[in-house]
Amino acid sequence: MKDDTLYRLLNYTMLALSVFLVFCLVFQSYITLPSLVSWLGHWHPVLLHFPIVLLILAIFLGLTGKKVPRLLLAIAALSALLTAVSGFFLGHETTAKGSLLVWHQWLGAGVALTAMGWYSLSELDVKPKTLLKVPLALLLVVIVITAHYGGMLTHGEDFLALPKSVREKQIPENPLVYTDIIEPMLKDKCVGCHNPNKQKGQLLMTSIDMILKGGKNGKTLVPGKPEESEMIKRLHIPLEDENHMPPEGKTQLTDDEKEILERWIALGASDKERLSDLIEPEPLIGLIKSMMMGDPMSKWAAFPKVEDSVIQDLATNYLSLNRIAANSNAISVDMFKPPTYDSSVLVNLQKVANNIVELDLSGIPIGEVEMNLIETCINLEVLEIDNTPVTDKEIKKLVNLKRLRLLKVYGTAIGDESIATFESLPELKSLYLWETNVSRAALADLYKNRPDLQIDFGLGMDDEAPVEVP
Repeated sequence: MKDDTLYRLLNYTMLALSVFLVFCLVFQSYITLPSLVSWLGHWHPVLLHFPIVLLILAIFLGLTGKKVPRLLLAIAALSALLTAVSGFFLGHETTAKGSLLVWHQWLGAGVALTAMGWYSLSELDVKPKTLLKVPLALLLVVIVITAHYGGMLTHGEDFLALPKSVREKQIPENPLVYTDIIEPMLKDKCVGCHNPNKQKGQLLMTSIDMILKGGKNGKTLVPGKPEESEMIKRLHIPLEDENHMPPEGKTQLTDDEKEILERWIALGASDKERLSDLIEPEPLIGLIKSMMMGDPMSKWAAFPKVEDSVIQDLATNYLSLNRIAANSNAISVDMFKPPTYDSSVLVNLQKVANNIVELDLSGIPIGEVEMNLIETCINLEVLEIDNTPVTDKEIKKLVNLKRLRLLKVYGTAIGDESIATFESLPELKSLYLWETNVSRAALADLYKNRPDLQIDFGLGMDDEAPVEVP
């Protein structure tokens, strides 16, 4: 009696889900989902593994001539229907559905309804003969195709593509800034979630025109105004925040890539401009040339080995540590100012100081502890200490950072005394120092003594130049 009640409940539940699923797919263009129902779609990646495993097991038993337990079919069909319905909820967040998503949805629904039909016929206790094995084999093929389409939606259509040759990845000698630098960067980090098949936030990033068009959250890119561009805002939100892009768990942009993107937007976001069109001392020139030099992994090969467990132990909710590249021992560190700041978390970084090549302490109340850490990071290449209380005294402590190539000190109280330190850093190529106490005369001397140094003084297009740049 209990078994009959259980199966009767399962029957009614699956019948209701089947009708609801068909209704949703047929009339999806007329359906608007409440936010709570849309949230249920986020469980789709969790649920989908159950029906795949259970159905493959059932198919294996059927193809080998064994009886398939009715309870197994019931659970497989129910989980398949729940997965298909949650998949519809998730896919409905994308208003413009590409063909890949449409195929994935309909094939997934087909698998779920077929599983429901198989369960309903199981009462007949038909032993699978050769003729009945053909539909089972076809169902297996459809499951594989559906899962593959889902994988491409999640990871990109070229996720399983063979690696391109090194020659194909080379940057031309005089690259187009957008086509050869920006577009490949966006393709690697952004297009996977913003393409015709998976248009998150109603935003397409497959072309400059689509990026300029924007999405439901406003202007993705505002030429000449990176601070008003949604894509730049989201890059600088803490990684743990759900609004950070790319999302946590996805490959992040490096500090250099962020700088390139910001400078390109600041210069007007042109898709026609070449590297040779840029005029010194534009910082974007040095950033692109550094990228053109190729993989820097070789210069980090001798770094001390750092285990993943060490990186995880050092990280906190407000301190992010990431490898610069896969299998690299070079580390990027980002500190986000917490409500209550405790400098002791930085003391712990001393054990990996020789591995830190990028350090962002923007907005942090820098004192002796922070400067002691910076001094010991002898391999530091990128340092961001903008909008902090540093003065000329602290800047003098940077003199031994011989590999430093990018330095942000804008929004600080530094003055003319720091110029000597900037001049002494042999690899320094990009310097950001607007809203400081550096005088125009000192800046003119810096231009004169370090013509290779690209300085961003934060002037608007209508401002008078602080010095005459040679």
